[in-house]
Amino acid sequence: MEQPGFNTVILSDLHLGSDVSRAKAALETLRSISFQRLILLGDIFCDLNFGRLKKEHWQFLGYIRKLSNPKRNIEVVWVEGNHDRGLCEVMSHLVGVKVYQEYMWEYRGLLHLAIHGHQFDRFVLGNMPLSKLLTWIYLQVQKLDFGQKRIAGCFDRIDTYWLRLSKKVAEGALRHADARGAHRVFCGHTHEAMQMKNQEVEYFNTGSWTQAAATFVTIGEEGVRIHAYDERVDHRNPCEERSEDDSAFADFASAPGLPGDLEYEGVPG
Repeated sequence: MEQPGFNTVILSDLHLGSDVSRAKAALETLRSISFQRLILLGDIFCDLNFGRLKKEHWQFLGYIRKLSNPKRNIEVVWVEGNHDRGLCEVMSHLVGVKVYQEYMWEYRGLLHLAIHGHQFDRFVLGNMPLSKLLTWIYLQVQKLDFGQKRIAGCFDRIDTYWLRLSKKVAEGALRHADARGAHRVFCGHTHEAMQMKNQEVEYFNTGSWTQAAATFVTIGEEGVRIHAYDERVDHRNPCEERSEDDSAFADFASAPGLPGDLEYEGVPG
């Protein structure tokens, strides 16, 4: 039997329901690699309004549901982000994935910690009224179709540097990981893939799937690596993929108890 290529794959900030979500690219990436564990590191949804989800968004969720089937022997973990709050019960029911506030595991004698990162963003934690206003502006901008979504992309970059403060999130995560005894810590939230290290702990940010430079992290025999999405990665018959996805989507969308229009207002990004 072919062994999985990676121990763990981590991706975050897909923002399903957003016009700039690259769900199709994320799905192609997961299909193209093999792994033992998949960690969805928060902000997989833009908000809880399922009415905004497009077909490719449902297809991504359908594939996650398939991966979580025990027969596949793949551990699927969902770590809650600031946009995912309130989803624990819903997602456990729909895709069969347990949702965590933070998740720890051991690999090759090293303790790894995955936490979304908004916990270290003081703006998010202390300015909810302004955050709600920015969310409304962000969603309005996303509705404007300018081909390459330049306006939404520009707002996203501003949001990244102004609100997220990548360095401060990294520093907070490093302190938290050190206190938890972890050797490596992984975050999303900032939308900027990066790597830092202090004396005891390594920090990695997974980036996002709402920008042209979509990124994800792998952990395996070669260590931890940050990868950029390769547009050429698709080794299967597209017609077969659509057929499988449509079947998974039909089962998924018809699941009993599916909420039609749950809403949650959070910080954009």
